[in-house]
This record gives sequence, C-alpha cells and structure tokens, in this order.
Amino acid sequence: MKAWLALSVLVTAVAAGLISARASAPDPLVKRGQYLVAFGTCNDCHTPGWRESDGTIPVSRWLTGSSLGYRGPWGTSYPANVRLEFARISENDWLFMVRTRAGHWPMVWHDLRFLNLSDQRAIYRFVRSLGPRGVPAPDDLPEGVEPHTPYIWVVPQ
Repeated sequence: MKAWLALSVLVTAVAAGLISARASAPDPLVKRGQYLVAFGTCNDCHTPGWRESDGTIPVSRWLTGSSLGYRGPWGTSYPANVRLEFARISENDWLFMVRTRAGHWPMVWHDLRFLNLSDQRAIYRFVRSLGPRGVPAPDDLPEGVEPHTPYIWVVPQ
C-alpha cells in the first residue's frame, strides 16, 4: 500500500510538472511579433535613437515613444510610448484600434489592416511582453501651436 501511495504521489508530481512546463511555454506569437515590429519599421519612430544606432538599440529599450514631433497641416504628432499604451489596453482594444483608427502621418494604421489577425495579435503580444517602460510621449498639438520639442516638418507639395 505504501508503494502504491508513493507511486501515486510521484505520478502526480510528474504530471503537475509537465502541465506547469506546458503552461509556461513561450507564446510563438511573441517571437513573430518581434519580427513584425522590426520589419514593419515601428522602431523608426517609436524607439528613440533607432535610426541613428543603425538598428542596434537593445530590445529592452524598444518602443518607448519619442519627443521628436512630426509637424504638418494637422499640427504636431508624437510617436506614442507603445509599451505604456499596451500595458493599459487589452488585446481586443488593440485589434479594434487597428480596424478603426485613423491618425496623422507618419503612423500607418491603414497598413496594419493588411496584416492577418494572427500577425496583429503577434504585435500586441510582443509589445505587451516587453512590459511598461519610459514616460508618455508629449501630447499632440493642434495646427498653429508651436512645439517646444524638436520636430520634422512634413509639408506636402
């Protein structure tokens, strides 16, 4: 009887370990999201110093927003700190934003709509996996308000 009990405890422990190992397996969408963020040039605007570093900023510093504005006929817009944004919204909120949101240049919401649902989820899960970091980007400014930050003029001809 003691042997049966010991065997039962051992089997239960092994089974629990296997279940736990499966539950903590990495989400394959996270790696896919990292690829899509890098290839989709999200870092060009949302990661300070990305272009100047020739893309060598460590992943731990990606997507923290920028105080470099983009100024045009709409006013001045700033690349959001996506990590803070994703820490406060759900995956479903993100998917809704991709389907419905419009924005000012240079954000390419319309291009995100061409991704399949799995790729849209992958981006969210990757960014969310990074955790919150940094400070919010400055608030966008309406047309005619002079920014107190550096900016790039975007003037259509």
